[in-house]
Amino acid sequence: MAPTEQRTASRPGGRSARVLAAVHQAATELICERGPENVSIPAIATRAGVNPTSIYRRWGDVHQLLAAVAESRLAPESLPEDTGSLREDLAVWAEELLDHISSTEGYASLRTVINATADGEVRHRCLSKRADQVDLILGRAKARGESGPTTAQVMDRILALLHFRVLFGVEPTDSAYARGLVDELLAASPATECAR
Repeated sequence: MAPTEQRTASRPGGRSARVLAAVHQAATELICERGPENVSIPAIATRAGVNPTSIYRRWGDVHQLLAAVAESRLAPESLPEDTGSLREDLAVWAEELLDHISSTEGYASLRTVINATADGEVRHRCLSKRADQVDLILGRAKARGESGPTTAQVMDRILALLHFRVLFGVEPTDSAYARGLVDELLAASPATECAR
């Protein structure tokens, strides 16, 4: 193995991954402290301990950077839990969604995606990943012989309502409320085939 290849192999991620993590962390902290509209690349660079030029070179401007950070927090890669029941799968998913967007970082990321980017692509990707999670939940239910709502119904009657209530501070928006939304949706669509 050549010396260069050996160095690369022994440092997965390396400096680039550390810089990326530091910039994302700094941006998240500043969004939480100041709001997305009051964050600048020089402030992020100072907090992250990197040169502002590196940030401009990678992301172009502060809006692109904040959108990337928010997307990474709002578009989870994890698979929803399989509890063995559609009702419980949706309830657990709704509770986890609510916990995520209610956290300081999640709320700041939600505001950033809604307010700080004119490009609807980021919003679309975030929603698409959530819809993929719902597809998986409904697909599992269908395989078990359970009927239920469509993905669009779950997005409209659970995800949208939770996002609205968190953004506008409507109380109560808690675990019981999230589970209640699932109960209402399933009661309203008992014979609907699970489909997107």
